[in-house]
Amino acid sequence: MNTQTTPSPQFYLTAPAACPYLAHEMERKVFTHLVGPRAAEMNDILTQGGFRRSQNIAYRPACEACRACISVRILAQEFLPTKSMKRVLATNDDIISTEFPAQPSSEQYSLFRRYLDFRHQQGGMSDMTVLDYAIMVEDTHVNTKIIEYRLRKEGAGIEERPTGELVAAALTDTMSDGLSMVYSYFNPDMDRRSLGTFMILDHIRRTKALGLPHVYLGYWVQGSRKMDYKTRFQPQEHLTSRGWERFDPSALPESTRY
Repeated sequence: MNTQTTPSPQFYLTAPAACPYLAHEMERKVFTHLVGPRAAEMNDILTQGGFRRSQNIAYRPACEACRACISVRILAQEFLPTKSMKRVLATNDDIISTEFPAQPSSEQYSLFRRYLDFRHQQGGMSDMTVLDYAIMVEDTHVNTKIIEYRLRKEGAGIEERPTGELVAAALTDTMSDGLSMVYSYFNPDMDRRSLGTFMILDHIRRTKALGLPHVYLGYWVQGSRKMDYKTRFQPQEHLTSRGWERFDPSALPESTRY
């Protein structure tokens, strides 16, 4: 007798496509839909099993001949910033981060568009419209927030919704064991501030304040220079065939160490 009260998730496999990270490799993904009353529970289970969320889809690599994509999570409660990270925090001491419901705005899209045009002109997201952006933010059945990062407005007191210049934003899922950074973007003209690093540090701070153990960063691909930054946040765990294991950064080539 079947006693299930809700359907089990159905998984699907994509057709092979060119890998966006490693030249001459082909990627495939396995995916399922995150909908219904169990969506948040399923998102927790699947993220802990190496999946990522995009709108109402959870996916993970299922490549036939490559295992380069490795899920990474920071051990937030043990984390201590390096000297360079402390400098990033000091440089951005004039930034206020505020959490809001997952609702898009024209101001967010304008910054998102600038980021894509500068950083990802050839990527799969390069032609995203304002409607596409709205769907990316709003199409969620889990506990998703958008965190805005704004310059502190000179002369402003305590504001319920800060009105200084928007310089970065992060779409973030709150899970039972931590925060998952779904997508983040920032003003590409502010390289000196290292806003990508600053947002991760802020998520570690938030995770610590919640008393939760992990910040999920998605996939790290050894050999992909644009992924090198993810191994700078130590200690961290990588998902292997044996489960989550503490990563030893000394195993990295010296040129890629933090």
